Amino acid sequence: MLPALGALRILRRDRRGSSSPVVVETGEGLYLVKLRGAAQGVATLVAEVVVAALADRLGLDVPARRVVTLSAGVPTDDRNDELADLIAASAGENLGFRFLEKARQFRPADRERVSADLASQIRWLDWLVANPDRGPDNPNILVDGSRFWLIDHGAALPFQHDWEAVTEDSPRRAPLPLTHLFDGLATRVDQWDPILTALLPRETLTAAVDQVPDSFLRPLLPSAGPPDMLARRRAAYVAFLWKRLQGPRHPLIAT
Repeated sequence: MLPALGALRILRRDRRGSSSPVVVETGEGLYLVKLRGAAQGVATLVAEVVVAALADRLGLDVPARRVVTLSAGVPTDDRNDELADLIAASAGENLGFRFLEKARQFRPADRERVSADLASQIRWLDWLVANPDRGPDNPNILVDGSRFWLIDHGAALPFQHDWEAVTEDSPRRAPLPLTHLFDGLATRVDQWDPILTALLPRETLTAAVDQVPDSFLRPLLPSAGPPDMLARRRAAYVAFLWKRLQGPRHPLIAT
């Protein structure tokens, strides 16, 4: 499980994203906290945790994560009434990312600094988790010197929004034909595919899913179910990703 921190103070809303994250002071410094009460709900937090854990294993840069608890009455420097309602709806466990104070948004000119190898690794990860949200208009990458930090994976793992529609064949279906930030640059996906696949044995997928707090998963479960429903749902995430890794690979991830 992810380490947990308590929020000492909410400093401000971060307006760069659609999910209204907030910058929070904790005992470990500043964290950008994505709130469970946001319109997208806790499923996006599940996706953020799993994708970031996989990126860690693949050697890609993602900010450090913590479970950040917002208690009732946590002081805030932002007096916006809408934010106050959102914070009230987010009492309990939320997801925090280490706040990268010196990082900036990815710019079109930065693409020239990205190697074909790095572009291919990022493209492969986005294929695995079916991330639709890394296009030219929304790169979801922060730049800090020579480092490229991957952020905002809440739209990944779209299968989790309709489990009843998931079949044995679902993990092997070709992804939707979306424009990716690194189309034309990710020319080494085929070479990286066996290397990256080998880094994600089933036990690694299990460890990634196990990082998701119970409090993020429980609201997504049916109200009535067997006692082991939580464990079954975790196993379902692992099974989906594992089957996806077994192939077939589709041409859309090649370049």
